[in-house]
Amino acid sequence: MVRFLLYSVQVLLAAVIAGVGAQPSKPPVATSYDYVIVGGGTAGLALATRLSLGLPNAKIVVIEAGPSGLHEDGINIPGLKGSTLGGKYDWFFPTVPQTALNNRVVFNPRGKVLGGSSAINLITWDRPAAREIEKWKELGNPGWGWKEMEAAMEKAETFIGGPPGSGTKGPVYALYNRKQAPFLEAVAPAVSSLHGIPLNSDSIQGNPIGIGFQPTNINPTSYNRSYSTTAYLPKAKSNLVVLTETRVAKVNLQKSGNLQRATGVTLTDGTVITARKEVILSAGSIQSPNLLELSGIGRADVLKAANIKQLIDLPGVGENYQEHLLVAMNFQVRDDFITGDRINYNATYRAEQWNLRLNNQTSWFDDARFSILFANWKQIIGGSDDAQVALARAALAGSSKDVGHKWKLEQLSDPEIPQIEMIFTSRYLGNKGYPPVGSPLYGKGYMAVIAGLMHPLSTGSVHIDPSNPVLGNPIIDPKFLNNEYDIQGLIHALKFARKVVQTEPLKSVVVAEYEPGLDAVKTDADWRGYVLDNMGIIFHPMCTVAMLPRGDGGVVDPRLVVYGTENVRVVDASVIPVQISAHPQTVVYGIAEKGAEIVIREAKGR
Repeated sequence: MVRFLLYSVQVLLAAVIAGVGAQPSKPPVATSYDYVIVGGGTAGLALATRLSLGLPNAKIVVIEAGPSGLHEDGINIPGLKGSTLGGKYDWFFPTVPQTALNNRVVFNPRGKVLGGSSAINLITWDRPAAREIEKWKELGNPGWGWKEMEAAMEKAETFIGGPPGSGTKGPVYALYNRKQAPFLEAVAPAVSSLHGIPLNSDSIQGNPIGIGFQPTNINPTSYNRSYSTTAYLPKAKSNLVVLTETRVAKVNLQKSGNLQRATGVTLTDGTVITARKEVILSAGSIQSPNLLELSGIGRADVLKAANIKQLIDLPGVGENYQEHLLVAMNFQVRDDFITGDRINYNATYRAEQWNLRLNNQTSWFDDARFSILFANWKQIIGGSDDAQVALARAALAGSSKDVGHKWKLEQLSDPEIPQIEMIFTSRYLGNKGYPPVGSPLYGKGYMAVIAGLMHPLSTGSVHIDPSNPVLGNPIIDPKFLNNEYDIQGLIHALKFARKVVQTEPLKSVVVAEYEPGLDAVKTDADWRGYVLDNMGIIFHPMCTVAMLPRGDGGVVDPRLVVYGTENVRVVDASVIPVQISAHPQTVVYGIAEKGAEIVIREAKGR
């Protein structure tokens, strides 16, 4: 593919990164800094930039395992979102074989590139219900309610054309995409005619329930992805050094009274980088808990198996693993509607659209827009949700002391908290595969409907591999679909998706159900089999270093400091205490903004 380069933006940014010290595959110029940040992803770069600005006399280093990825089309171009998954910019971590999925392994994309998962995600910009975030404070985290987090999330964004209350001065741009398939306009009226579901064009202000188009994080000038590398990093000062293609083996700790104090980190090549003030982990929900374990912080049995001396007994490390579950359906649309599939099968059309993109005109390479529904159980089921609630209570019987499970049960009866997300998009996305060349359906356009479960009750763990703790893949066991509530929840969502597509005006858009197909899935047993064979994830792991009281399984306190340490913090999605009903990137930026405020305030003695 012809390389697309906006030289005025990308070459300038490359110079900026070089100016703050990025040195791919080279040892650092200095080996001593005030703040060592492990992970140059969504939170890591946002945090580092704010510290650079707020503490101009401090020396800060970000250590990122992946390359810069600055000129990568698959990262920058909205219409190519998803094309980097499973490639060189992706850790692509496998789970252990999942019993309920007939021992199927599920892969979890995580950004292995500067910008982390903000560089490879699907560019959806939304927020959870205010009540969900407000609960963080009630769980023992003062200062982390909706009011504080909303301000932090707004600080991260400049929302072009956003509703009142949107951020207007933040580094990350958000907007309503300029390209979409016209037939997606039929989704909202079809959905809103069912079960009292409202239209919602203002879903990011703490009330996501309803159907509408979601904003995307795209720069309005270049029409490239706007993410932590291109949005935050150019604002940093020369006191920030960024190391790419550099991997950390552990945090170095020494006894300080009753606590452990971080003195720095050791790289996998043996280099030691000293931290005069703090070590901050921003390696994400899979690797931040792994780094704690490699450093001697965690469960005794996990550390003993890996022959690592336990320095802090903290059983919550790597536990409480939570993920959004999905199952997709696909529908063939009428021939007079163009979908994003045409770029893939029609070389002439692809070239035409590419030329439009090169001339900064609207094209299918801009396409990143989804029509998204967030709904509660009564709206999905179309009647009483008593049976579904009963399944939840049965699944969680005996776990009433688990604060996360207790909150999930409480919120089932809250009509403002979504239990299901449904994504409608104008291209094929599924497991069956796009029709092959020679098939009568090859060259047709498709609409994918992705049904996502926002608060599954299955929770798992992620721990280091005892046979290869530093470089081996983490042992991820999410325990997917280990309860009937999760299975029936996805079945309810898929049945509703089929009902929506059979409702006007969307019904007139669709020619046929391609996947699974009306003849293939008819009975409840058929639906169950389809769920077990096709369940995937939305790539939103969280909660593995939970910000909770230590007695509740917490790993960090409200200052984001790891229990038992003086100066080790975690700032990323792993600190989310209970799963949220949203694509988490806006929340992660908010965590980074709040984390930076805390570090700066404490550094200044306030």
